Amino acid sequence: MKACIRDAALALTAVSTAVVLTACGGAGTDSDEGRPEIGLLLPAATTERWEAQDRPLFEKKVQELCADCTVEHGNAENAVAVQRQQMDSMITKGVDAIVLVAVDARSLGAAVRKADEAGIPVIAYDRLAEGPVSGYVSFDNEEVGRQQGRALLNAMGDRVPGGQIVMMNGDPSDPNAAAFKRGALSVLEGKVKIGKAYDTHQWRTETANMHMSNAISALGADNIDGVYSANDGLAAGVISALKANKVSPLPPVTGQDAELGALRRMVAGDQYMTVYKPFGPEASAGAEMAVAAARGESLDHVAKSTVKTSGGDTVPAVLLTPVSVTVGTIKDTVVKDRVFTVQQICTPQLEAACKRAGLT
Repeated sequence: MKACIRDAALALTAVSTAVVLTACGGAGTDSDEGRPEIGLLLPAATTERWEAQDRPLFEKKVQELCADCTVEHGNAENAVAVQRQQMDSMITKGVDAIVLVAVDARSLGAAVRKADEAGIPVIAYDRLAEGPVSGYVSFDNEEVGRQQGRALLNAMGDRVPGGQIVMMNGDPSDPNAAAFKRGALSVLEGKVKIGKAYDTHQWRTETANMHMSNAISALGADNIDGVYSANDGLAAGVISALKANKVSPLPPVTGQDAELGALRRMVAGDQYMTVYKPFGPEASAGAEMAVAAARGESLDHVAKSTVKTSGGDTVPAVLLTPVSVTVGTIKDTVVKDRVFTVQQICTPQLEAACKRAGLT
């Protein structure tokens, strides 16, 4: 195994809480030669999509493309230190490629450089990690923000221009959060007043709930005409705070990721919209990049675009188009794509609302 020659000492100390490693030398046996190993490192379970959508779709596509490939999986549970350990473990094991959704893009830069020095290509998945990544797969994240902003203005109706909103932005350590914010502001600035704006560490629902409660106290419930929420997890916290403060009717609230809970809130009339990012195409492109990289092949046949990294390098990229979803388009988007069934969305409590929405 190439890692045992290169980094034998690391094998004594590199420990991952989420990745189980074989003994040093195992990947170098005759039976394993030519069997590419791919590492998949996810950031957390607090956002539903990573374990429920991206991971199984990615693993399925890898197996379709490369029957003898193996995928080593780790979840950092929002801990930078854990993800660094997982990266070290992958490097020690000598995997052939790593697909990384960075918990903190800047903090993982050194680990990406270490992998590059070890000859292991890193594919940045969904979030553009710092360091010498070999490829990038994501959505047009500024367009996500623009779609959220446009939907919020539409929902606010005659309260535009001049209405007051609260902005519940994502984790500032996630470069996507900054892109969502830029996109949203490009639509919202000059049309609404931003009464309060918050960054939400680790995308935590409970933190969004606390921020929203503070905003209600500072601005007054009657003075909030809309809430820009960067994703569905934050929207859940926002809506919970609004209800706890007996705000009625609820102002329109945006979201992202098309989580099941968000779709149910949309049917119930609590959340106005979400942004659906078709996980299948993203996972498929990520798997194609990973398999090509693991085999030492060019990524050009997968990636038709390029992006510039923070270091100024140009790398091949796949940039997909997000889809704005309101209650009236759930059936033609997430249900049509079999992300969720009508039966999953329409609980008994939502029976009447689902009929009104045309879902049943």
